[in-house]
Amino acid sequence: MGVILGSIIGLLITFLICIVRLFLVLRNNAEYKPGKKGAVSVLVVAGSGGHTTEILRLMESLSRSYSPRHYVIADTDKMSEDKIRTLENSQKEKGTTRQFTIQRIPRSREVQQSWSSSVLTTLYSLLYSVPLVFKLKPDLVLCNGPGTCVPLCASALLLGILGIKKVLIIYVESICRVETLSLSGKLLYHLSDYFFVQWSTLKEKYPKSTYLGRII
Repeated sequence: MGVILGSIIGLLITFLICIVRLFLVLRNNAEYKPGKKGAVSVLVVAGSGGHTTEILRLMESLSRSYSPRHYVIADTDKMSEDKIRTLENSQKEKGTTRQFTIQRIPRSREVQQSWSSSVLTTLYSLLYSVPLVFKLKPDLVLCNGPGTCVPLCASALLLGILGIKKVLIIYVESICRVETLSLSGKLLYHLSDYFFVQWSTLKEKYPKSTYLGRII
Protein backbone atom coordinates (compact mmCIF):
# COMPACT_ATOMS: atom_id res chain seq x y z
CA MET A 1 0.00 0.00 0.00
CA GLY A 2 2.82 2.37 0.89
CA VAL A 3 4.56 1.68 -2.43
CA ILE A 4 1.36 2.45 -4.39
CA LEU A 5 0.77 5.65 -2.43
CA GLY A 6 4.38 6.72 -2.98
CA SER A 7 4.05 6.08 -6.73
CA ILE A 8 0.86 8.15 -6.91
CA ILE A 9 2.49 11.03 -5.01
CA GLY A 10 5.51 10.81 -7.31
CA LEU A 11 3.32 10.99 -10.39
CA LEU A 12 1.42 13.97 -9.00
CA ILE A 13 4.65 15.82 -8.23
CA THR A 14 5.97 15.09 -11.72
CA PHE A 15 2.69 16.31 -13.23
CA LEU A 16 2.81 19.53 -11.21
CA ILE A 17 6.42 20.15 -12.22
CA CYS A 18 5.47 19.71 -15.88
CA ILE A 19 2.56 22.15 -15.51
CA VAL A 20 4.82 24.75 -13.89
CA ARG A 21 7.44 24.27 -16.61
CA LEU A 22 4.78 24.64 -19.29
CA PHE A 23 3.57 27.87 -17.71
CA LEU A 24 7.11 29.25 -17.60
CA VAL A 25 7.78 28.23 -21.21
CA LEU A 26 4.61 29.90 -22.46
CA ARG A 27 5.34 33.08 -20.52
CA ASN A 28 9.00 33.32 -21.49
CA ASN A 29 8.45 32.43 -25.16
CA ALA A 30 6.54 35.68 -25.63
CA GLU A 31 9.82 37.50 -24.99
CA TYR A 32 11.86 35.18 -27.18
CA LYS A 33 12.82 36.76 -30.50
CA PRO A 34 14.50 34.30 -32.88
CA GLY A 35 16.63 35.59 -35.71
CA LYS A 36 18.63 38.16 -33.76
CA LYS A 37 21.83 36.36 -34.62
CA GLY A 38 21.01 35.14 -38.12
CA ALA A 39 18.56 32.98 -40.04
CA VAL A 40 15.39 31.55 -38.54
CA SER A 41 14.74 27.83 -38.85
CA VAL A 42 11.05 27.21 -39.55
CA LEU A 43 8.96 24.07 -39.24
CA VAL A 44 5.96 24.52 -41.52
CA VAL A 45 2.92 22.27 -41.12
CA ALA A 46 1.20 21.72 -44.46
CA GLY A 47 -2.23 20.12 -44.45
CA SER A 48 -3.87 18.81 -47.57
CA GLY A 49 -5.98 20.91 -49.94
CA GLY A 50 -6.79 24.46 -48.88
CA HIS A 51 -4.55 24.37 -45.82
CA THR A 52 -1.49 23.79 -47.98
CA THR A 53 -2.49 26.51 -50.44
CA GLU A 54 -2.90 29.07 -47.66
CA ILE A 55 0.30 28.23 -45.79
CA LEU A 56 2.35 28.34 -49.01
CA ARG A 57 0.99 31.80 -49.82
CA LEU A 58 2.24 32.88 -46.44
CA MET A 59 5.62 31.23 -46.95
CA GLU A 60 5.99 32.96 -50.31
CA SER A 61 5.86 36.33 -48.56
CA LEU A 62 8.60 35.53 -46.05
CA SER A 63 12.15 36.72 -46.59
CA ARG A 64 15.20 34.54 -47.25
CA SER A 65 16.09 34.91 -43.57
CA TYR A 66 13.55 32.19 -42.81
CA SER A 67 15.77 29.25 -43.64
CA PRO A 68 16.05 26.32 -43.49
CA ARG A 69 12.36 25.61 -43.99
CA HIS A 70 11.22 22.17 -42.87
CA TYR A 71 7.83 21.28 -44.34
CA VAL A 72 5.92 18.50 -42.57
CA ILE A 73 3.07 16.74 -44.34
CA ALA A 74 0.92 13.70 -43.60
CA ASP A 75 2.06 10.40 -45.04
CA THR A 76 -1.27 10.04 -46.89
CA ASP A 77 -1.02 13.48 -48.50
CA LYS A 78 -0.40 12.97 -52.22
CA MET A 79 -0.47 16.58 -53.46
CA SER A 80 1.27 18.88 -50.99
CA GLU A 81 4.81 17.77 -51.83
CA ASP A 82 4.43 18.83 -55.48
CA LYS A 83 3.04 22.22 -54.42
CA ILE A 84 5.92 22.76 -51.98
CA ARG A 85 8.56 21.89 -54.56
CA THR A 86 6.90 24.18 -57.10
CA LEU A 87 7.04 27.08 -54.65
CA GLU A 88 10.65 26.50 -53.65
CA ASN A 89 11.78 26.05 -57.26
CA SER A 90 10.07 29.32 -58.20
CA GLN A 91 12.02 31.06 -55.44
CA LYS A 92 15.26 29.72 -56.92
CA GLU A 93 14.30 31.17 -60.30
CA LYS A 94 13.89 34.55 -58.61
CA GLY A 95 17.42 34.24 -57.24
CA THR A 96 16.31 33.50 -53.68
CA THR A 97 18.13 30.41 -52.47
CA ARG A 98 16.82 28.76 -49.31
CA GLN A 99 17.35 25.35 -47.84
CA PHE A 100 14.25 23.25 -47.39
CA THR A 101 13.30 19.70 -46.50
CA ILE A 102 10.05 17.76 -46.70
CA GLN A 103 9.21 15.41 -43.85
CA ARG A 104 6.29 13.00 -43.47
CA ILE A 105 4.52 11.78 -40.34
CA PRO A 106 1.31 9.77 -39.85
CA ARG A 107 -1.84 11.86 -40.18
CA SER A 108 -3.31 12.60 -36.77
CA ARG A 109 -6.91 12.86 -37.99
CA GLU A 110 -8.66 12.11 -41.28
CA VAL A 111 -11.62 14.14 -42.49
CA GLN A 112 -14.83 13.02 -40.71
CA GLN A 113 -12.89 10.67 -38.43
CA SER A 114 -14.57 10.09 -35.08
CA TRP A 115 -13.25 11.99 -32.05
CA SER A 116 -12.61 8.81 -30.06
CA SER A 117 -10.41 7.24 -32.73
CA SER A 118 -8.73 10.62 -33.34
CA VAL A 119 -7.19 10.43 -29.88
CA LEU A 120 -5.42 7.19 -30.76
CA THR A 121 -4.23 8.35 -34.19
CA THR A 122 -2.98 11.64 -32.70
CA LEU A 123 -0.98 9.75 -30.07
CA TYR A 124 0.42 7.56 -32.84
CA SER A 125 1.39 10.67 -34.81
CA LEU A 126 3.00 12.08 -31.66
CA LEU A 127 5.37 9.10 -31.56
CA TYR A 128 6.80 10.29 -34.89
CA SER A 129 6.52 14.01 -34.16
CA VAL A 130 8.63 14.06 -31.01
CA PRO A 131 11.83 12.58 -32.50
CA LEU A 132 11.41 14.67 -35.66
CA VAL A 133 11.05 17.98 -33.80
CA PHE A 134 13.86 17.08 -31.41
CA LYS A 135 16.09 16.34 -34.41
CA LEU A 136 15.26 19.52 -36.35
CA LYS A 137 15.06 21.87 -33.33
CA PRO A 138 13.34 24.70 -35.24
CA ASP A 139 13.21 28.28 -34.00
CA LEU A 140 9.49 28.46 -34.71
CA VAL A 141 6.56 26.32 -35.80
CA LEU A 142 4.13 27.83 -38.31
CA CYS A 143 0.73 26.24 -38.84
CA ASN A 144 -2.80 27.09 -39.96
CA GLY A 145 -5.14 24.40 -38.77
CA PRO A 146 -4.51 20.87 -40.09
CA GLY A 147 -4.79 18.20 -37.40
CA THR A 148 -1.17 17.22 -38.00
CA CYS A 149 -0.05 20.46 -36.35
CA VAL A 150 -1.29 19.41 -32.88
CA PRO A 151 1.29 16.67 -32.17
CA LEU A 152 4.02 18.80 -33.78
CA CYS A 153 3.22 21.80 -31.58
CA ALA A 154 3.05 19.52 -28.53
CA SER A 155 6.52 18.25 -29.41
CA ALA A 156 7.79 21.83 -29.74
CA LEU A 157 6.40 22.65 -26.30
CA LEU A 158 8.13 19.58 -24.91
CA LEU A 159 11.47 20.94 -26.14
CA GLY A 160 10.91 23.99 -23.97
CA ILE A 161 9.57 22.07 -20.99
CA LEU A 162 12.71 19.94 -20.95
CA GLY A 163 14.86 23.06 -21.23
CA ILE A 164 16.39 22.00 -24.56
CA LYS A 165 15.27 24.93 -26.71
CA LYS A 166 12.60 27.61 -26.81
CA VAL A 167 10.39 27.27 -29.88
CA LEU A 168 7.82 29.88 -30.88
CA ILE A 169 4.45 28.57 -32.04
CA ILE A 170 2.68 30.79 -34.56
CA TYR A 171 -0.86 29.81 -35.49
CA VAL A 172 -2.77 31.43 -38.37
CA GLU A 173 -6.40 30.35 -38.45
CA SER A 174 -7.70 29.44 -41.89
CA ILE A 175 -9.61 32.14 -43.77
CA CYS A 176 -12.58 29.79 -44.08
CA ARG A 177 -13.09 30.04 -40.32
CA VAL A 178 -15.42 33.01 -39.88
CA GLU A 179 -17.55 32.30 -36.81
CA THR A 180 -15.73 29.57 -34.90
CA LEU A 181 -12.20 28.24 -34.59
CA SER A 182 -11.18 24.91 -36.02
CA LEU A 183 -10.60 22.05 -33.60
CA SER A 184 -6.83 22.58 -33.91
CA GLY A 185 -7.34 26.29 -33.25
CA LYS A 186 -9.33 25.59 -30.10
CA LEU A 187 -6.62 23.25 -28.84
CA LEU A 188 -3.74 25.64 -29.59
CA TYR A 189 -5.44 28.95 -28.71
CA HIS A 190 -3.91 29.03 -25.22
CA LEU A 191 -0.68 27.25 -26.13
CA SER A 192 0.53 29.28 -29.12
CA ASP A 193 2.71 32.38 -28.73
CA TYR A 194 1.01 34.26 -31.56
CA PHE A 195 -2.52 33.41 -32.67
CA PHE A 196 -3.82 35.18 -35.78
CA VAL A 197 -7.38 35.28 -37.09
CA GLN A 198 -8.58 36.72 -40.38
CA TRP A 199 -12.10 37.78 -39.39
CA SER A 200 -13.03 40.42 -36.82
CA THR A 201 -15.88 38.21 -35.54
CA LEU A 202 -13.30 35.72 -34.28
CA LYS A 203 -11.30 38.46 -32.60
CA GLU A 204 -14.40 39.43 -30.62
CA LYS A 205 -14.90 35.85 -29.44
CA TYR A 206 -11.23 35.13 -28.79
CA PRO A 207 -9.57 38.27 -27.35
CA LYS A 208 -6.11 36.66 -27.07
CA SER A 209 -5.97 36.42 -30.87
CA THR A 210 -4.58 39.08 -33.20
CA TYR A 211 -6.69 40.33 -36.11
CA LEU A 212 -4.76 41.61 -39.12
CA GLY A 213 -7.42 41.28 -41.80
CA ARG A 214 -6.95 38.90 -44.75
CA ILE A 215 -3.30 37.93 -44.63
CA ILE A 216 -3.48 34.79 -46.83
